This record gives sequence, C-alpha cells and structure tokens, in this order.
Amino acid sequence: MTTPTASPLISAAELQALLSEANKPVVIDAGFDLADTASGERSYAAGHLPGSLYVHLDRDLSAAKTGTNGRHPLPDRTVFAQIAGRFGITPGTTVVALDRQGGAYAARLWWMLRWLGHAPVFVLDGGFAAWTAAGGEVSTAPVAAVPAPPYPDRPSLVGSVDAAELARRIGRSLLLDARSGERFRGEKEPIDPVAGRIPGALNRFHASNLAPGGKFKVPDELRRELEATLGGRASAEVIHSCGSGVTACHNLLAMEHAGLVGSLLYPGSWSEWSSDPSRPIARG
Repeated sequence: MTTPTASPLISAAELQALLSEANKPVVIDAGFDLADTASGERSYAAGHLPGSLYVHLDRDLSAAKTGTNGRHPLPDRTVFAQIAGRFGITPGTTVVALDRQGGAYAARLWWMLRWLGHAPVFVLDGGFAAWTAAGGEVSTAPVAAVPAPPYPDRPSLVGSVDAAELARRIGRSLLLDARSGERFRGEKEPIDPVAGRIPGALNRFHASNLAPGGKFKVPDELRRELEATLGGRASAEVIHSCGSGVTACHNLLAMEHAGLVGSLLYPGSWSEWSSDPSRPIARG
C-alpha cells in the first residue's frame, strides 16, 4: 500500500487513492458528542464513508469510570489490543480515523493506536465534510469488521504521565490545556463538577488548530503559533491536558503535524485531577 503522507493527517484525495488499491485501509468514524453520546452513531447510520466502521468513545476508547479516574480513562492496553483486533487492525493495516467534530475524537483514536505501537494511522483532514466536498461517496449500508487477533504487544510510540507524575513535574514541564478559555480560567464549567485548571498550565484551545474551512492550519502556521506558546521549550517538555484526555490529543496531533514531536499526554486530565480535593487548583 502506498504511504499517504509523512504527516499524521491525510487529505480526502489521498484517502480516495488508498481506497482504490487492493489492500484498502481500515477507515474508522469516531464521531461523538459529549452532550449526546448517541449522536455519533446516528450520524454514522445516516451516512458514512463506504466500508467505514464506527468506534464509540465511551464503549471502545475508554475504561469504566470510578469517580476518581476521569471521564474517559484509558482502557487497559491489553483490552484495547483486543478492541483493535476486533476492528481488523493488524501491524500491517493502515488506519484512517475521521469524525465530524474537527478531528477531536479522531485524534483520540490516532493517539491510542500509536499507544499500542501502531505506526500507520492517520486522521482525515477536515473529516466527513472534507470527504463529501471532494465528491466522496456516502453509504448507509451496515458494515461488518473483518476481525483479526488481538493486536500484538509492541513498544508504545507515544508517552503519557499519570497524576502523580504530573504533580512532580509542575513547574518543570509545560502543561498545555486544550479546553476553551472560559473553562481554563474557571469562569464556567459545564461538564465537570469543579471549575479551574491545573496550576502552571497554559491554554491552547484545540479549535485554534483549525483554519476557517475546518481543516488543520498548514504546518508552518501551526509551528509559529505553538512555538510562541511554548516560549522556547522543547516539544518533549510539553504535557497535554484537557477535560478528559480527548481534545488534548488534538493539540498533540497539531504539534506532530507541525513537526514538534515527542510531547506527552496526561490522559486523566482535569476531570481526574479535580476529583481529588487535595490537589491544587488555579483559577483566573
């Protein structure tokens, strides 16, 4: 199969070319809405890329919530390896993730597959809208995955920190929060019980990564913006956070697209951090 791009993003035209090959990629729709958790499946059923599968954030990309591990805790790696196999993903499978929400949920799937050690995974730039704008076909036909064995145990291609490690790194690493400005400042909190942010964090609203048409900004533009926020720090010193470890992956994806590699994810993010009243909180 032709390698589509050195970037973690793939264009609709590149995806169309891949789908014309004999060894087709596995295309996965990760569309979701935190306020209506069934809407992604409804949108998928109403029209999806032919042959694409649907992955659900709560069921497939998260573990059970305990009240202290955040709203979308990572599943055990062996559990997610079984899920990847169920979707027909093997080490030789090219995977293309997409959504209808600017790439936020597709980025979570992209990061998690790299967490398993899977390299050939890409996010469709512009998502479902870019596909249809490029004249891509849309189907309502049900799609059944061709299952494979659980994904083999491989070294992870990404790094992460837990709450204890993050606490040790406050003041040493740069924590980048992907939530909106008003949530970051603690002015309002529509999702989590406590408003505020982790002390020392800087704000980079994930939607800032997108150009007006809904695609990611070009790498040079993203790099200029991100380096201004990083203030001279190396990308490997950056830890990404958000509300529950989802939109943080969007910032991480944007950094990779801009050539700023090696940053880390705090999967528990604000929803986990704020669940423990002994942890410090900043506002304003």
